[in-house]
Amino acid sequence: MVRAAGRAGRPARTSVWLAGRADGRVPRGGRARGDRPPPLDRDRITAVAAALLDAEGPAGFSMRRLAAELNVTAMSVYWYVDTKDDLLELALDAVYGELELPDPDADDDWRDQLRALASGYRALLLRHPWVSPLAGTFPDIGPRSVAFSQAVQRVVRRTGLPPHRLAGAVSAVLRFVYGSGGTVEGRLTRRPAGAGTDPDASSGQAPGAVEEMRERDFHAALDLVIAGIETVALRGEP
Repeated sequence: MVRAAGRAGRPARTSVWLAGRADGRVPRGGRARGDRPPPLDRDRITAVAAALLDAEGPAGFSMRRLAAELNVTAMSVYWYVDTKDDLLELALDAVYGELELPDPDADDDWRDQLRALASGYRALLLRHPWVSPLAGTFPDIGPRSVAFSQAVQRVVRRTGLPPHRLAGAVSAVLRFVYGSGGTVEGRLTRRPAGAGTDPDASSGQAPGAVEEMRERDFHAALDLVIAGIETVALRGEP
């Protein structure tokens, strides 16, 4: 099995979403004739993997550790996923299903919809700190991730921006949230936890004050991003 891309001259790894390995079927090969798959399913394995990543992060995640949580042997898991990287991709996409996406036919103000999508994405990144590093490692092309990206694109198309500005606006929103919630805030949140201290106590703030400050700053910055999009749209640039 190829566990990662390009290691020691091995062939580059193909995403689970592009290699026909994401349908939950028992893989071919590597199994003794007459063997039967254990009483598991792809969804359960993925859900337990996501919970384990929440608890221990990517560094503490292993197929052996996952198998122990499932109370099966490590080889049993490989009936449903070919590699650890495949499972990480599946877990990454699974949590995107937590995002609430606007109705494509809704006529709500695009600013409110964009704020809701951005806020939901930030909350996801903070709730699952492992999503940010994995999203920077694996291609974000699973169905739930793509559905989220398409929702952002639909909203941005309603802003009045000219066509050649749309991709830049989508990128500005997503990169802002990823950089703020996934990288900066995520790192600040994980650092006190890793040191065994509370972020409020370590800063001398009242309980919840640091989180409130970060959320306030995020929304203030997001308003500036949205105001920039609106300004460019109102200019009517060709």
